[in-house]
Amino acid sequence: MRIVEAAEVRQRLDTATCISLMRQALMALERGEAAQPPRTIAALPHSSAFGFMPAYLGDGDYFGAKVITAFPGNLGTEYPSHMGYVMIFEAVHGSFVGMADCAVITEVRTGAVSGVATDLLARKDAKRLAVIGAGAQGRSHMAAMLHVRPGLQSAAVYDIRPEAAARYAAEMTEKYGIPVEAAPSARAAVEGADIICTVTPSKEAYLEKAWVKPGAHINAVGTFTPTTREVTSELVAASRLYADQVEAMKREAGEYLIPLQEGLIAEDHIVGSIGQVLLGRVPGRENEEEITLFDALGLAVEDVICGRYLVCGDPA
Repeated sequence: MRIVEAAEVRQRLDTATCISLMRQALMALERGEAAQPPRTIAALPHSSAFGFMPAYLGDGDYFGAKVITAFPGNLGTEYPSHMGYVMIFEAVHGSFVGMADCAVITEVRTGAVSGVATDLLARKDAKRLAVIGAGAQGRSHMAAMLHVRPGLQSAAVYDIRPEAAARYAAEMTEKYGIPVEAAPSARAAVEGADIICTVTPSKEAYLEKAWVKPGAHINAVGTFTPTTREVTSELVAASRLYADQVEAMKREAGEYLIPLQEGLIAEDHIVGSIGQVLLGRVPGRENEEEITLFDALGLAVEDVICGRYLVCGDPA
């Protein structure tokens, strides 16, 4: 049995490797080679949650589960908002082979999945990035966006904690060599942005249609329940909507379910999944003026394929 702790996960699961793994996982899921039952999430006090998220990677391969706590109240403390492990079993005899820290996996793979979606859907000439949320996910998304769109020339960040935004802006400017400004509001951050990443635990929608320019691409990844969202119904209705998995979106995504209940969109508003785009089964961006929206809930196959790579050394 092998245990891969956070420091080793961060060292080995770099952005490029993880983006490659995410492409594999999303295509395997759509081809039916991988499978995942619905996740189980137990609500805890103070908006916290405990989750069990299983997945099977394929015949004769591995299976496993992410066991995780989500404590939004940890933001701004020494503790990450998500903690736990991805547990890996071999599929021949069912024996336990190891586990890997899931806080770093969740951080890196979430940005990497958005990176895959952005590579498929964002305009090739994207120049300006906006990030709403200056925590760990804001950092992983900055890395992923620059990996798939190295032509980005500037960025803006907004956070409800101004000191966090200022710290993020200084750190990212130094790390990546492009100017990153701390914006005074979400609206100011997204003004003129070609790519927008929303990575907050907001309970109410805040990203409005009037703020977003034609041709922009949005990665909305901060919320994961039927009653929470970051993007307003009007903006969802005006966008081409893509999922990490269509079935999960129809079951759990507030970004989709709330405007559906309001009658602003129909069930066929979902264009398809990113895996389907990768396989050529549904189209990606069709013109330079449309707004594309990727709404991610996070998938167990993404975590388990990272756990397999870290525990078993399988190539990315």
